Amino acid sequence: MAASPPLSSSSSSPGRRRTSPPLHSALLREDYDEVLESEVFIDVNRLRKYARHGIPPEIRGVVWKYLLGVEKSDRSNEFTQRKARYEAYREIDKENVEVSKRVRGEATRYLARAKKDNLLDPHTAPAIFEAVICAYINCNNHVEYSPSFVQVCAPFVITMKSECDVYSCFERLVNVIYESLLDNNINKRVAQFLSYFRTLMPELYDYFEEEELDVGEWASSWLRYLLAKELPTQSVLDLWDVYFATPDYVALHPFVCLAILRHLKDSLEDLEQSEIRSMLLRLPKMNISRIVSQAYNIRSEIQARYGAIVSVRA
Repeated sequence: MAASPPLSSSSSSPGRRRTSPPLHSALLREDYDEVLESEVFIDVNRLRKYARHGIPPEIRGVVWKYLLGVEKSDRSNEFTQRKARYEAYREIDKENVEVSKRVRGEATRYLARAKKDNLLDPHTAPAIFEAVICAYINCNNHVEYSPSFVQVCAPFVITMKSECDVYSCFERLVNVIYESLLDNNINKRVAQFLSYFRTLMPELYDYFEEEELDVGEWASSWLRYLLAKELPTQSVLDLWDVYFATPDYVALHPFVCLAILRHLKDSLEDLEQSEIRSMLLRLPKMNISRIVSQAYNIRSEIQARYGAIVSVRA
């Protein structure tokens, strides 16, 4: 099992490979640094504003912690609060024989698929997945384990500098997903989503029916797990930058899914059933900024048609 994390917030991520970050706007990085270097108060609203346009990978983990509320904007007790959080995580039981076995299997499959991305260390990442997910299940007996937890956890393993931070962020996000299930079960959400799909793209919808595509297989996963399973890893990171900067990203998510369908419409209509299924379950890399912009346009389009938007929660 992975060792307990150090208190330092500047250590390198134990599950992440060291790679040179891509070039980002110097101005964008300076904007972030101006906020993050404040010794008294972190202006989270400014972070949200910047994050909607992307976060440099070398500071993504730090920014996500503020956006998710893991780190507090008031820095006066930062060290004390961080130490308490690390100690609380250290005390959590991370042993769960049944869950551990399932996590190891799914993590192995995930890492094999993600090998080309070179974002995770295959030697250390499995132990982090196992510790974090087992800790969460042991603390939340009402939540049933899902193999998708590995994909949901992966972006945090990539971006965070300690196992405790991975856990804290994973816990926040899975709680949001679980609470959305309580508010609106998956069958209702899929039905509402398909209603919008049929209204906006009737030709593609009819083509899916002609090909006898199992809508429930892909739509429920898309809506439930924020596309963590389907999108390439870098696209997930880019999308979650926007989501975590958006106060009610669960309400935006279905429209992002519709924007992806619209973006891929021509390609999907040239495919047969098995090929369509493969594309929907393993989406190609795409320009997330354009997809999100299209999602807002679709939401406005639906609002104009229906007069009001029925919430379809992630």
